[in-house]
Amino acid sequence: MHTPRPMAAVLDRRASRQLRMILSALKAGSRVPRAGPAAAFGSSVTSTKVAVNGVHLHYQQTGEGEHAVLLLPGMLGSGKTDFGPQIKNLNKKLFTVVAWDPRGYGHSRPPDRDFPMDFLERDAKDAVDLMKTLNFKKVSLLGWSDGGITALIAAAKYPLYINKMVIWGANAYVTDEDEKIYQGIRDVSKWSEKTRKPLETLYGYDYFAKTCEKWVDGMQQFKHLPDGNICRHLLPLVQCPTLIVHGEKDPLVPRPHVDFIHKHVKGSRLHLMPEGKHNLHLRFADEFNKLVEDFLQ
Repeated sequence: MHTPRPMAAVLDRRASRQLRMILSALKAGSRVPRAGPAAAFGSSVTSTKVAVNGVHLHYQQTGEGEHAVLLLPGMLGSGKTDFGPQIKNLNKKLFTVVAWDPRGYGHSRPPDRDFPMDFLERDAKDAVDLMKTLNFKKVSLLGWSDGGITALIAAAKYPLYINKMVIWGANAYVTDEDEKIYQGIRDVSKWSEKTRKPLETLYGYDYFAKTCEKWVDGMQQFKHLPDGNICRHLLPLVQCPTLIVHGEKDPLVPRPHVDFIHKHVKGSRLHLMPEGKHNLHLRFADEFNKLVEDFLQ
């Protein structure tokens, strides 16, 4: 591991400001308070683990509705850090909401997180098999960032099991521009303390730092494939009704990614949030939740 140098020695002022924007957008969700009982609907949040595909996956569950909804977090994320307002406030009468921690993230440890070439496809299979293990006959997916990619893969590979899907902050391929963004977040010692602290608390500094570096390397694998392919070949296989939400001020996912997914997922709807950034579901939680509830119904 290289020795961290002062940011000023690495980045000019403009790049430094951009990096701060990226880090803020990426991990604002980590500062969301833990979800407690949703008093308005009289439904508490359960938290437990279940054996799936040789690992023990942690998940939270709330609500009593017939419509099952799985929340899929982003890089280094967990249900608790990434979906507080959704776990707390999505309609408990209409939906049963499950928020999972992918293997190696959150409380789904051991094992430690690794990033083989098929790590996102592995997450998709884990997510579907988790919900089948919990005896849900069919599910809708809400996927953020990496979780959005996972949702796309799951919808394409398990079309009969996926009811509807909402994704935001996702991409189907990796470009040179994306690679620069990933390199900008590799060294967590350059993250602000406010951004870094919640993940240090969750993981411990060493695991957090090493896993972030491994994630960057994992995403860069796709850059070496034809057209930087992650899941672009799977998009035409998606059959479920799909809503794509995009924050027009998202510094992590440039607009061409969103337009590409919208074009290649048949019948998908695109909803733009002019002031939204990468964490639009947290910053504009009420607006986002209503949008999701209306679409899922």
